[in-house]
Amino acid sequence: MKKRSIFEGAATALITPFKNGEIDYTALGRLIEWQIECGIDALVIGGTTAEAATLTDKERYSLFEFAKERISGRVKLVFGTGTNDTAAAIRHTRVAGEIGCDGVLVVTPYYNKGTESGIVKHYLQIAEASTAPVLLYNVPSRTGVNLSFDTLDKLATHENIVGIKEASDSHDRLVRLRAYGENLDLYAGNDSAAYTVLALGGKGVISVLSNAFPTEVARLCRLYLNGRHGESLNEQIRALPLIRALFCETNPSPIKYVMNRMGYCTGEVRLPLAEVSAESATLIDRALRDYTK
Repeated sequence: MKKRSIFEGAATALITPFKNGEIDYTALGRLIEWQIECGIDALVIGGTTAEAATLTDKERYSLFEFAKERISGRVKLVFGTGTNDTAAAIRHTRVAGEIGCDGVLVVTPYYNKGTESGIVKHYLQIAEASTAPVLLYNVPSRTGVNLSFDTLDKLATHENIVGIKEASDSHDRLVRLRAYGENLDLYAGNDSAAYTVLALGGKGVISVLSNAFPTEVARLCRLYLNGRHGESLNEQIRALPLIRALFCETNPSPIKYVMNRMGYCTGEVRLPLAEVSAESATLIDRALRDYTK
């Protein structure tokens, strides 16, 4: 039996706007409305780009509740509930389900560097506890752990584990992930791989770029899904220099700089991140000018 897909197309890994150390809900509300107006297919709240690692439980759950109420079913809603503590990830996942969402995004446990059997148990316990379908999130550049295919073999058959966000540009790995077929929907976790994943039959992208350019990222996906592959590829190629610039420093500092430039929020991030350097700002500004001219 085919598993249910959470969404198809473009999802924004939404930033958490801060002001004077607190979540700026006024700015967040504006961002959510703008994203929906621009035709984004889904919003991911409380993920890496949202600086979830620095949020207290109270802040995380308040963020979830605000997003749920504000979005009100207009686009698909995914909550980031993963952490390196299995018990805490289960707690976040249960709360997310109680608040209501279309899926949860669960990052591979980091720092602890769990064994294969431990990672399998970690994900299976979360999947069993979740009332929402689960997306695995593999981002080895941050976690220090790359989900092995032996591990994925054990997870892909679970009825509540429906997909993977893969933050990798490895063509070989992306092709192997597509071999799971209907057992595991594939989403690009890197903006630079959006077209590649779609061309491989994946479902879409969970995007950082779409914080600032939701219309363009949604268009890239829709063009491909509507059979206009050449136009979609052109959108991907045009975006590549800006995508590279947005990762000149650790995400989300560069995208928050852009959002501040666009007037949507401050560029404030939480330590140990810092606002981008003057050199990086110059690089980003140049990429922005080239992308928007």
